[in-house]
Amino acid sequence: MRHNQNHLHINRRDILRAGSGLLIAFASGVATAQQKNTPQIAPGKTLKADEVDGYLDIKQDVSVIVYCGKVDLGTGLRIAIPQMVAEELGVSLQSITLIEGDTALTPDQGPTAGSSGIMRGGVQIRQAAATAREALITLAATQLEKQREELVVENGRVMTMARDKSVTFASLLEGKPFSLKIDEKVRLKNPSSYTIVGKPLPRPDITAKVTGKHPYMHDVKIDSMLHARVIRPGAIGASILSIDDASIAGLKDVRIVRIKNFVAVVSSNEWTAIRAAKLLKIQWSDPASLTGHDKVKTWMQTSFADNSNAAGKETLIKKGESGKALSDSKTVLSATYYWPLQSHASMGPSCGIADVTKDSATIWSASQATHRLRGVCARILNLPTEKVRVIYRDGSGCYGTNGHDDVCADAALISQAISQPVRVQWSREDELGWDPKGPPQLLEMRGSVDENGKLAVWETDMWLPKATASLPNIPLLGPDAAGISQPQGLSTGLITQNAHPPYAHPHLNVTVHWLKDSPLRPSNIRAPGKIANSFAVESFIDELAASAKRDPLAFRLEGLADPRGRAVCEKVAELMGWQSRPSPVNSGHQGRGFSYVHYKFNETYVAIGMDVRIDRKTGSIHVQRIVCAHDCGLIINPDATRQQIEGNILQTLSRTLIEETTFDRSKVTSIDWQSYPLLTFPEVPELIIHLLDQPHQPPLGAGEAACAAVPGALANAIYDACGARLRTVPFTKERVKMALEKGSA
Repeated sequence: MRHNQNHLHINRRDILRAGSGLLIAFASGVATAQQKNTPQIAPGKTLKADEVDGYLDIKQDVSVIVYCGKVDLGTGLRIAIPQMVAEELGVSLQSITLIEGDTALTPDQGPTAGSSGIMRGGVQIRQAAATAREALITLAATQLEKQREELVVENGRVMTMARDKSVTFASLLEGKPFSLKIDEKVRLKNPSSYTIVGKPLPRPDITAKVTGKHPYMHDVKIDSMLHARVIRPGAIGASILSIDDASIAGLKDVRIVRIKNFVAVVSSNEWTAIRAAKLLKIQWSDPASLTGHDKVKTWMQTSFADNSNAAGKETLIKKGESGKALSDSKTVLSATYYWPLQSHASMGPSCGIADVTKDSATIWSASQATHRLRGVCARILNLPTEKVRVIYRDGSGCYGTNGHDDVCADAALISQAISQPVRVQWSREDELGWDPKGPPQLLEMRGSVDENGKLAVWETDMWLPKATASLPNIPLLGPDAAGISQPQGLSTGLITQNAHPPYAHPHLNVTVHWLKDSPLRPSNIRAPGKIANSFAVESFIDELAASAKRDPLAFRLEGLADPRGRAVCEKVAELMGWQSRPSPVNSGHQGRGFSYVHYKFNETYVAIGMDVRIDRKTGSIHVQRIVCAHDCGLIINPDATRQQIEGNILQTLSRTLIEETTFDRSKVTSIDWQSYPLLTFPEVPELIIHLLDQPHQPPLGAGEAACAAVPGALANAIYDACGARLRTVPFTKERVKMALEKGSA
């Protein structure tokens, strides 16, 4: 380790030798009382995910602490999980405090992703509550000398049906843990008896959020905390040639931390750190290794064909003889659809705090996968996993794995280097330029209808970046630049799902052409893969219906047997006042569109209809009305569910209309809200959301599914309005005008 005035230079061996620890924590109650930045660890508390005590702690005053490994990313888990516990356990909602995502306090329930917060995380905690309830009834039956069937739970007590005898949960437990495995087949309450689940109870965080008082990750402060900014290169993959320390000699209280190609400036004053990051002169190499965003579509096919980027070809599903059926068809349609790289574009740039000491570490993070991040950070810091703690605090936007994990790794490396707590916040340019991107997707469809106008044959060919953790450009930025070995911590998600239609067809073949690499570092983004796949599928279904001169909704319903799927489609038709006719309407400017998805083919059912108006002169698209019917099984909180659906629709409308990450041969060029715009408030259309509650069905996810049906409905509405088919996202004015001239774009 070498010191030079305010310049601290550390090599990889130094950083690994400096054994230290990382801790990150967050806790939030149903009453949203902000707890200490470092919540106290309960001695002896189990973190086992299959034990009741992992999730529940009943106190002597009959208050209940619920420990949840999933986190509330703005999805409403902060009210829904307590509703599920209160209902099954028989306690008041007001008695519950919820602690989320603290690796020292909560079981590892996996990342909060894939709409799994309620569907898996909530269901697991509900089973824990029901298991606890049944155990308490058994204990009370002995103490009250009654049969179990004679007892009920209510307000933290077990009592007789006549309410003449009762005993509190606390007195039954006598301060002891349950010491019970969760019974996955435990008897759950009958939905007909629910008094809490299914109610539109207010989310505890909303008031503070709309009044600007809610504390986010960016607001966390800890003692002796310093501020740092990481300086990224001017070109992706560049290395440092030289650093001019004298360029910031005029600034006081600034240190430079360098570990190979990782460089940061640190100060006790945040503005000083920001100024230092701008002023520090660094000469970087310029490998100019990128394709450029305008060449990605071609690159995906050619780099696979010439084997320079091919990772293999895989048949995902095959039914019948699609090849022969297509060759026998009188008319075969084909079309190619493209979805570009996109940023997560979180409203607030990523922020993290790390306090790394000689033998432990604490990290405060907005990561949606705190337990996974814990392992990554332990590896980076060369610490035992049990010496690292990650504490969740709300980030300002997430929508998949954005820069939250990266910024925490930045903070951890710097804190370990200087042996002080460090806060790192990215700039807007950092966020849009360096967050991992939703990957590009290219889909080629072929199909035909029979002599009766029914769907007969379908083929899908997809070109996708390999959806595993083995891509060469996936690791977190900081340790990668520092040359430190790390787990391949990011994944693009299950991006092959929903790649074929949910409608009856005798011949089907779906093939994926896997690419070894992606043009930019990829990760999962909201509804990974399913948005692009459903866009292509539902657009091409409309193309086939139009070729058969069939009404697009009738064409779908004819091949849709699932009654829950039919129900959402028919509800949208009812709410829109759908009139049966083929598309396009030939009005020249006004149209309607429809799209349906059974998310992942085993989760939520969504149908969406849109009314749009096209300005043929300017190419502008005005979305006037969006109607959505949504069936996610048992609805825990209808208001929170509706809010999720609205957010899904509006964010995906933005992604479809205007969002695309642009880059040249060296770097991302869409690094501000001008070059990477989002949908604005004046552009928000009328939204009509209809929830189909299925109280006797399992609860499914609402965090993603509605996204998948948006772009297809929009593309189909545009075609219906003006006869132009848009197959490339985003639907810019230029592409609309090109499609009007050529028929498609």
